[in-house]
Order: sequence, then C-alpha cells, then structure tokens
Amino acid sequence: MPATSLYIICSPRPQVGKTLLARLLSEFLLLKNGDVAAFDVNLKEPSLVDFLPKITETADVIDTFGKMQLMDRVIVDDGLAKVIDLGFHAFDEFFKMADEIGLLKEAARRRVAPMILFVADTDRASARAHEMLRGQIPRMNLITVDNEFIIRGELPPAMAGGRLLRLPALPGFLKTYIDRLSFSFTGYLRQEKDSSTELHQWTRRNYLAFRELELSLILQRS
Repeated sequence: MPATSLYIICSPRPQVGKTLLARLLSEFLLLKNGDVAAFDVNLKEPSLVDFLPKITETADVIDTFGKMQLMDRVIVDDGLAKVIDLGFHAFDEFFKMADEIGLLKEAARRRVAPMILFVADTDRASARAHEMLRGQIPRMNLITVDNEFIIRGELPPAMAGGRLLRLPALPGFLKTYIDRLSFSFTGYLRQEKDSSTELHQWTRRNYLAFRELELSLILQRS
C-alpha cells in the first residue's frame, strides 16, 4: 500500500501566495480523495482556517506541547493526506524541530511521505532559507514553488535547479474574486459551464499539476 502523503507549504516571507497554494492543494485533495486534513500555523487573518474551516484546524509550534501535538497528528499512516500551511513566523522553529527529531526518517519509518513545498521569493531571507532546506531535505522531497504573481521573471539560479512547481499568475481582478472567504475552486469548476474562462483553465491547470506531483510520489515509493 502507498504511504500517507504530507504536504508542508512554507516560506520565510509573508504574502507570497502560500495560503493560496494551501487552499488549492487542499481542495484538490478533498475532490480527489473525499477527505483531507489541513493544519493552519499562521498568525494573521485571513488564513487557511478562514477559507476551509470544515477541514482545517489551527496549530502552533511555539512550545514543545504544540510541536508534539502537531507531529502526532501528521506523522501517522492513516491514508488521509495532510496539508500544513506553515506561517512565515514559524518557519525557522518548525524546521529546527524537524532537524532535531529527524522528521524525514521518522516519517519514513511510519510510512508517511513528506513533501516540502517552498514558495520562492527573490530576497535574502528566502535565499538563505532555501539553502538551509537543500542541506536538510532530500532533493526528491523538496519542491520549489514559482509563484509567477510574486516572481516577475526567472527564479534565482540557486532555486531553479531542483524540482519545480509553477503557479501561474492571475489578473488582479480575478485574484480579488478568489480572495473572498466564500470562494471555492472546486465549486467554481462545477458551477461554471464555460471551461474556456481564464479562472477555469487556471484552476484545472493547477489541479493537473498536483496530480502530476502525486504521480511522482507514487513512482518515488515504488
């Protein structure tokens, strides 16, 4: 049987599209599998729990109890895919903990497959964080997310050499539309009959990219 998937979406920077990616991925997994467990580790609103309250619970990594409570929920092979929307304020503390407890080895022992989705930016903090992750996370488990709404042009060379996931940019008026707390990507696909609309094609393209990511996980495990 395949291992349980764990997606950790992260960045040391605010406002890079991390929660948007977590929303998209969570809705894709919910559509595909019928269920998903999402965890919101953020300080500011709106955050993932505001958009997807039925499948999301809040978590923190401020103290040992919070860290262990989160790990107990996500490092378990129960067949239920997990998504962590890791706030920028918790980035350093989370990956310090991950290194100290040997998260990748412990996950493999428990048949959990973690994927680290690092949302890129061009600043020094992002460069240092990405370099740290490259030293800590195996290449197959680390995916750099190129959010074209944030990265206007090419990724920094140091970030472009590994596994990539591209998040196409949306026009500003559509971004305002999807930022409503009541908006659902899957709901839009089901309700919008015109499949040629830009938002319909954008959502389908991202869902297909997630499907390719899942297939790569299956091949990795085989």
